[in-house]
Amino acid sequence: MHIFITGGTGLIGKHLCPFLLHHHHVTVLSRNPTKANILLTHNIEAVDSLNDVDFNSVDVVINLAGEPIVNKRWSNAQKQNLVDSRIKLTKNLANAIKNCEAPPHTFISGSAIGYYGRQSNELIDESFNDIYPEFSHVLCRDWEHAALKAQSSATRVCLLRTGIVLAKQGGALAKMLPPFKFAVGGPIADGKQGMSWIHIDDMIQLILFIIKHHEISGPINATAPNPVDNNEFSYTLANVISRPAMLRMPKWMIRLMMGEMADLLLYGQFVVPKKVLDHQYRFHYPELKSALESLKL
Repeated sequence: MHIFITGGTGLIGKHLCPFLLHHHHVTVLSRNPTKANILLTHNIEAVDSLNDVDFNSVDVVINLAGEPIVNKRWSNAQKQNLVDSRIKLTKNLANAIKNCEAPPHTFISGSAIGYYGRQSNELIDESFNDIYPEFSHVLCRDWEHAALKAQSSATRVCLLRTGIVLAKQGGALAKMLPPFKFAVGGPIADGKQGMSWIHIDDMIQLILFIIKHHEISGPINATAPNPVDNNEFSYTLANVISRPAMLRMPKWMIRLMMGEMADLLLYGQFVVPKKVLDHQYRFHYPELKSALESLKL
């Protein structure tokens, strides 16, 4: 198959591409094709414009591009960057797919569990619709709506509502780890907020599983089946790296440091991947401790 990827040099993309290259022709959209070829090898075809892609020759589009949500404080300008980096490109991809004579059969587009907004300790699957309407929800909602414009009898759209991706280098874990390694890490506020996570290996295998299973479409929770609260996450991480987790960060401090973006850490969701479990996807790392241990932090 011919697979076209945006965000191929990001955390998920750079792990995914080597698996795809075993059996498929892979084209990656990048602002710097030379850098993409160095990072992902010259076995990929790197382009810097959608105009360089004949979507009639593409079987699967995987859209992983987007400004990292926790890189900068959420000023109005940064919020707009987060929106534009996701929605403009997704709209352009949807239009390119719709205008094909022989469109790709599958469009897998990124989203996040932030779609659900802050929630209590209720387990949330893809059918949940009692949404808390904060910025993270609006961002994901509009991102998903843009992707769904590509849906037709010829093209299925899959929306990856991704949780915290656990990888050794990069992503949220790389930001959490330093204070824990210096023995100054610990839970945030009361620690009862949900943390829905997924090991990078399961993230990749889940995408490959979705490509193969054409009966799956719509929202898909890309999380492990056993979400935990922040207390459990913090103590488990500390235990795995043989450090204490005694210092609890108060809510006022994280608000002072991060502003509105602190909501992502102060509130959470307990999300379960019902759709892929119903289709018999078997997680390699369903439990947090074994997932963290496998990363050899």
